[in-house]
Amino acid sequence: MARSDPVGNYNFEVRLLDSATLLVSAIGGLFGLDVSPAAGFSEVRGLEGTWQLQDYPEGGANGGVRRFPTRVTWTNISLMRGVGLSKEMWDWYVSYIQGTGKRRDGLIMLLNDQRSPVIVWKFKRGLPVKWSGPTMTGRGNDVAIETLEVAHEGLEVQPGPGLFGPGGLTGPGGLFGRGGVFG
Repeated sequence: MARSDPVGNYNFEVRLLDSATLLVSAIGGLFGLDVSPAAGFSEVRGLEGTWQLQDYPEGGANGGVRRFPTRVTWTNISLMRGVGLSKEMWDWYVSYIQGTGKRRDGLIMLLNDQRSPVIVWKFKRGLPVKWSGPTMTGRGNDVAIETLEVAHEGLEVQPGPGLFGPGGLTGPGGLFGRGGVFG
């Protein structure tokens, strides 16, 4: 039996997708090219969903209350990175203030030490709801971190190579194939 060690949480990529990004990624995957991530993030938080419950006090059953699931609520995803020259996160956030914003899907890919995807989380219809600039202080030498909080309408989880899998675009495990990110 093959040994399966847990994967470290330090090796990951985040991609924010719109129709243009999806097309470039698909074409790059078709020709075996490595398409770079949208941004280098240092931390991702909020990959979580919670069932809301409805309590039902059943008559005659005085020893407890029956509980039934109703809806899932999704926690906002926080994407944190060091401040650099790229304004992509800020531009996406401000585009909503200007009335031109577009929702984006996103992929968060946990990678093994060979930089191959082990598990992929896909969030749907992301909406930038909060941007936070860095806290600046003259008492240290920490990296300036900016944060973008993204509300979304659901998570999907897929083990394995996902977007750039061996199935190509339409084969099993490929981009649009059965078991793929959009399949």
